[in-house]
Amino acid sequence: MGKFVIKQAKKGIMFNLKANNGEIIATSETYTTEAACNNGINSVKNNAVEAKLEDQTMEGFTPVTNPKFEVYKDKAGEFRFRLKARNGEIIAVSEGYKQKASCLNGIESVRKNAPDAAVTNEA
Repeated sequence: MGKFVIKQAKKGIMFNLKANNGEIIATSETYTTEAACNNGINSVKNNAVEAKLEDQTMEGFTPVTNPKFEVYKDKAGEFRFRLKARNGEIIAVSEGYKQKASCLNGIESVRKNAPDAAVTNEA
């Protein structure tokens, strides 16, 4: 089972979702309060499983409704995903992956780990 780790950021508080092996699989935005950060964690837990997949790397992709995982290519040509909540807010993002398959594996890891992940506060 994965875990959410709340930590202090330069301008607030953020979280990382870590897999069993300690690897970071998703990161949050920076929040101004711990309560807002916890709300973000709950949003990831609630949206990750039912989120649909929108692959923006495919030409002529069909947009899907929120909640959703958006797969896209960044400026460096790496694959990334972002999880959007029902209201369209980005609630978690990934690192860059060289292979699309690795990015898709990251999404599956979030789906598997987020719902029952413990929360550890290191802030």
